[in-house]
Amino acid sequence: TWHLKKIPQIVRERTFSLDSPKFEAKTKLELNSVCGIECQKNLPVPSLSDLKNLLSYETVFENGTRTLTEVSVLGAMLDPAGNTTTRRPSRKKRQIYGTDSRFSIYDKKFMTNFPFNTAVKISTGCSGILVSPKHVLTAAHCLHNGKDYVKGSKRLRVGLMKTKSRGNGRKRKGAKRRTSDGVPSFQWTRVKSTHIPKGWFKGVSGDIALDYDYAVLELKRPHKRKYMELGISPTIKMMPGSMIHFSGFDNDRSGQLVYRFCSISDESNDLFYQYCDAEPGSTGSGIYLRLKEPNKKKWKRKIIAVYSGHQWVDINGEQQDYNVAVRITPLKYAQICFWIHGNDENCTLG
Repeated sequence: TWHLKKIPQIVRERTFSLDSPKFEAKTKLELNSVCGIECQKNLPVPSLSDLKNLLSYETVFENGTRTLTEVSVLGAMLDPAGNTTTRRPSRKKRQIYGTDSRFSIYDKKFMTNFPFNTAVKISTGCSGILVSPKHVLTAAHCLHNGKDYVKGSKRLRVGLMKTKSRGNGRKRKGAKRRTSDGVPSFQWTRVKSTHIPKGWFKGVSGDIALDYDYAVLELKRPHKRKYMELGISPTIKMMPGSMIHFSGFDNDRSGQLVYRFCSISDESNDLFYQYCDAEPGSTGSGIYLRLKEPNKKKWKRKIIAVYSGHQWVDINGEQQDYNVAVRITPLKYAQICFWIHGNDENCTLG
């Protein structure tokens, strides 16, 4: 079953205008981790004033203007206990672990239907997922390197999948009929505004913090597709279905939607560490759980994390590598839900 949690409130206090960004940063699809698993588990519990600072957020609009919104956090449960973990043997650096277990989705019936049609392409080279009729969830580092917004994010666009047939459908006399198998193309939509938490800009070591590697894009025009529900990330032991799933546009399989699933290997309060096969390009994908609820035939799905990409992490003084995802905690759920709805009335239970 889904484990529901009481959600804290994010309340907007005041909004300031900031100077327009330069939009000169280079897009970097693979980050260097600043805090590994052991480091994460030893982090101090943030105070309420820390949370106010970390969850305040910048908004960039399509005309290049920028604001900073300060928030208050009400009803937050500060849990000092780290999560118990499962340890796996160390592995060599790579993003494909052993046999490549990814699936390319070719059939247009699957590609253009739920849940695969919720995957979108971001014009800076990442992936994302539809979370409302007008909003996309993705990774913050697809848009901002911790110091400045990346080139191309000023005129940011989101590509929604559609299928096109090869050839124009007409058959010339004597010509062989060309295949009409669906190959993905994209219907591109402009982004109206982008929200990034302030916690992304300055982490515990004065550098970017993976814990806050998430962002929400508001589209200029609503789409008419089914989108994915948000959920609270459970611990490994409490995870319905035990497997995580996500789809994205991996760079090494150009023009293909790539789906994968795997189990979680380790966790901290804010991150999942796993060996789901993935390549750059799938960064920003929405990681979801699926559960067949009692007495119901259909699968229920909820996004519980955002795929951040490959990371080196410190474990017992040694460097190991994982593919890392940012967990949607109750606080992050409250913030993302607030960005989507503009209030917290729709965000009381995750």
